[in-house]
Amino acid sequence: MKEKYMALYRKYRPSAFDEVRGQESVVSVLRAAVEQKKLAHAYLFSGGRGTGKTSMARILAHAVETDDQDIYEMDAASNRGIDEIRALRDGVSTLPFNSQYKFYIIDEAHALTKDAWGAFLKTLEEPPSHAVFVLATTELDKVPDTIISRCQVFSFKKPSHETLKHLVLDVAKREGVTLAPGGAELIALAGEGSFRDTLGTLQKVLTISSDTKLSEDEVAKVVGAPSSKTINEFIECVAGKKVGGALSAFHTALAGGTEPKVFILLAIAKVRAVLLLRFAPELKKELSEQFGEEDLVFLSKLAGNKDAAINSRMLVELITAILETRRAPIPAIPLELALYRVSE
Repeated sequence: MKEKYMALYRKYRPSAFDEVRGQESVVSVLRAAVEQKKLAHAYLFSGGRGTGKTSMARILAHAVETDDQDIYEMDAASNRGIDEIRALRDGVSTLPFNSQYKFYIIDEAHALTKDAWGAFLKTLEEPPSHAVFVLATTELDKVPDTIISRCQVFSFKKPSHETLKHLVLDVAKREGVTLAPGGAELIALAGEGSFRDTLGTLQKVLTISSDTKLSEDEVAKVVGAPSSKTINEFIECVAGKKVGGALSAFHTALAGGTEPKVFILLAIAKVRAVLLLRFAPELKKELSEQFGEEDLVFLSKLAGNKDAAINSRMLVELITAILETRRAPIPAIPLELALYRVSE
């Protein structure tokens, strides 16, 4: 694994519109603005952490051939006061070095103080023609309406599970590593909708691996997930209405360090797969990319068993359980209640 000291999220950060994953609507509008030479003077990128906001800002700057020395980045979380904004405002008036534009990228923009916003507003109202501002924030509600109204606002959505999984498999391959499909599933799951966190998890796995073949079990140890065998035991007990056995499998996983949320997510994925195989067997090929051969045989067998208590009600109960886990006084309780309810 080359360049092991460079963080994967930096090494594989997209540098052009074509490399951006999961933000097609944002890319299409910004690409059109560049092609038609209709660049706005201020953009506001909002979305969860690790969704590619600052990467997109750099891509936009480079798309209009802005030299790196004319791109200025500021972390508002640590430079949030009026003095920093005044310094930025003074610099805006000078011409760029070698580019048509001076690009100002302000990350965590919501952290700016009230006075800083007031000082910045005047610049946004009457910016010089060579200045372009990109504000990035994870908390749009904390950005003043007077600022929002002067920006083109773009919402960055969380990447889907499939997008993160394909990213993981692609990066692993480029790092010369063979990653089991189940392992990629776990890493994408651990990423929780963040490109940066997903690649951070992959880097941990690559660090502890002693070879170039990563099994699902190796990944499970890193992300704190139960083994596939434990989840299958849980699903099998649920299918046979053996609540005691299902509870035992769940608590065995918890004793091994598994977070209840992770356990439920993995259970949801497999219950969903059983139902898809039962009602849309033509999706088996698609599911084979998600699960290993042994898991797929197990899930297919359950799908063919009409007496198995794997149904839409069970899936709804699991989804309810995961939504309630974060606010439960004891995180294990929501899944336990779900099992009690479906046994009634």
